[in-house]
Amino acid sequence: MTTPLFDLAAPPLVPVEGGETGYPVRRIFCVGRNYAAHAAEMGNEVDREAPFYFTKTPHALCLSGANIPYPLETSDCHHEMEFVVALGAPAFRVTKARAMSAVWGYGCGIDLTRRDLQGQAKDKRRPWDLGKDFEDSAIIGALTAKAAFGEIGDQAIRLDVDGRRAQEASLSEMVWSVPEIIAHLSRFYHLGAGDLIYTGTPAGVGPVAPGNVLRGEIDGLAPLVVTIGAAE
Repeated sequence: MTTPLFDLAAPPLVPVEGGETGYPVRRIFCVGRNYAAHAAEMGNEVDREAPFYFTKTPHALCLSGANIPYPLETSDCHHEMEFVVALGAPAFRVTKARAMSAVWGYGCGIDLTRRDLQGQAKDKRRPWDLGKDFEDSAIIGALTAKAAFGEIGDQAIRLDVDGRRAQEASLSEMVWSVPEIIAHLSRFYHLGAGDLIYTGTPAGVGPVAPGNVLRGEIDGLAPLVVTIGAAE
């Protein structure tokens, strides 16, 4: 029998509202340019033929309430408030009509982005990994079960930086709906329990700085709060 050279940390657990259980995270998928106004503010157009994605490792996960250092090797880190979908059942090549059966619940999330590194990668037609996938870059609040949240509709999504409103929109403004995203993504992956999908950010993204307190809210979900500390 082969034994491991060293022990690895267990999968991170996201707290669940109203219980003592935690949601173990397997993978993190993120949808790009899913709000037209955000795409426009970044000088892009929405690809209306199909959604597109990037990924983050579970080690990027950061729970609400944390005080995190300003990210490494960047001078332009941005906040991106997002609606997060947590899957609880298999989904492989599912139809849009059946996609929601794979959903366990939802949460508030923030995708931190090293915008300068992302921009450099774009200019050189390289992957976005250094700009997107880094420690504490996938912030998440406690999850709420799908039944408790209800139907996805015009719930407000917003982010405050030091008490100042920076981002605000409605979930109904998403270009690609949650069922459409799951159905499309399930053509490329065997989705299942433990998979999180960050569904994109509305307009108003902007830089964070040491000392900032970020508070993200979505109607019907537990809010998230994170403090940006000094750089290491």
